[in-house]
Amino acid sequence: MENPKLNPDLSPAVIKMINFIGSHLKENITLMDIARAAGYSQFHALRIFKEETGLSPFEYLRKERLLKSAYELRSNTDKKVIEVAFDFVFDSHEGFTRAFSNAFGITPKKFASYNRNEGWLIPYNYLDRNRLKEEKPMENKTSFIFTQIVERPKRKLIVKFSKKATHYFEYCEEVGCYTPEKPDPWHILSQIKEALGEPMGVWLPDCLRPEGTGVYAHAIEVPENFTGKVPEGFDIIDLQPCKYLIFQGEPYDDDNYEEAIDALMDSISKFNPNVYGYEWDDKIAPCFQLEPMGWRGYIEGRPIREIKR
Repeated sequence: MENPKLNPDLSPAVIKMINFIGSHLKENITLMDIARAAGYSQFHALRIFKEETGLSPFEYLRKERLLKSAYELRSNTDKKVIEVAFDFVFDSHEGFTRAFSNAFGITPKKFASYNRNEGWLIPYNYLDRNRLKEEKPMENKTSFIFTQIVERPKRKLIVKFSKKATHYFEYCEEVGCYTPEKPDPWHILSQIKEALGEPMGVWLPDCLRPEGTGVYAHAIEVPENFTGKVPEGFDIIDLQPCKYLIFQGEPYDDDNYEEAIDALMDSISKFNPNVYGYEWDDKIAPCFQLEPMGWRGYIEGRPIREIKR
């Protein structure tokens, strides 16, 4: 059966191989099997597949098995992780857990345990990312983004406003880099023991920022009843209860963090929450990004509200 989401620019041979892989995810298949589906030798099949998709046939096969296993974990509550692992031809529980965690930044057991209605959703995958740099083409690669809906209670936000920053780099130019004599806002926020999480880069709606301040800032959430000391030069504002749609990308090489983050942010900007019964609600709370760390993938959150039918 043909995959309607395939890049139409792929050659017929590569399409045949992709369709063959998709039809045999739960079977032991070899490179020879994949090559035969296209009518080519193993060497030629390997060469054109990687040339057009950026992945070897087995790298593609592994990604597809991991993606489909994630669907299986979410849709079949009776199956154990080990059963899903064996279904998708992983040799052991440990090997499957390691591969799943490396790809998605979460163990299969934890992924399967989240509440189906408001927890981790099926991974959102996208194809044919735009070229980010001419010398580093990123086209035809498949990446994965996990989405999670999280409810946030009434709370407060300790924030260091900028004067006119609209993104991280402009903010850093304003506040300067960390030194022991003059810690930057991120370092200061990290020292607040009552914090509800880690420091964030936030994009503030107009209703939450004073006139003459920038859209982007660094901030951290604290409980509604916070009575601690607000650092000098910082402000504290109230945040109302809301829901967030959290995006988490797959792990990436720290040396290529800019390309990885740009690609993820571009995909997130095109994401349509309506498919889950929600719409963006950027006026009630800040959008945020957590510190980029390659081992866990890029994480961003945007406020949402349920669509009234």
